[in-house]
Amino acid sequence: MTKDNNIIKTVTKEEISQMDMVTFPGRIIVIDTNKEAEKAINYLKNFKCLGFDTETKPAFKKGQVNKVALLQLSTDDVCFLFRINIIGFPKELIELLMDKTITKIGLSIKDDFQTIRRYSDFRPDGFIELQDYVKKFSIEEMSLQKIFAILFSMKISKSQRLSNWEADILSEGQKKYAATDAWACKKIYDHLSGI
Repeated sequence: MTKDNNIIKTVTKEEISQMDMVTFPGRIIVIDTNKEAEKAINYLKNFKCLGFDTETKPAFKKGQVNKVALLQLSTDDVCFLFRINIIGFPKELIELLMDKTITKIGLSIKDDFQTIRRYSDFRPDGFIELQDYVKKFSIEEMSLQKIFAILFSMKISKSQRLSNWEADILSEGQKKYAATDAWACKKIYDHLSGI
């Protein structure tokens, strides 16, 4: 880790490999019906800040692009995994993503928006891009795993990243991975905004 004025700026893969693993500590709720989605969104509307992420089935052929399969929205203790490949994009979910009164924290969100637009012509509002936000704190890293390691000296697993997000049933590992990524975005933002 390199420091400048007591602020850690970078971290190596070797340093991360020595850290303890962290996963989302709360409840994970998989949403695969429109009725469940409506209920989850009504709950999420009570929060001023949410962690955000998406997962897409990896494409291994040149030119092949898959649609978003999963969209994650997390509070500090509950993460909802919306199975977009099963339920599509409910109107209420689009409205939540366009609600400027609810802050959504994500990383590489432009990529997420591009894939979401394959479903719906929506105009995201209320989003904060972590890659831009961390620069204010002299953090030079851009990956979620490295930013998290710099701030908390713990590592986030990336083992499920290339798994099949369109599987009929998500594995426990996939659920934990997806929830951890959305939660970690919010945790980083909360930590830095309190400095």
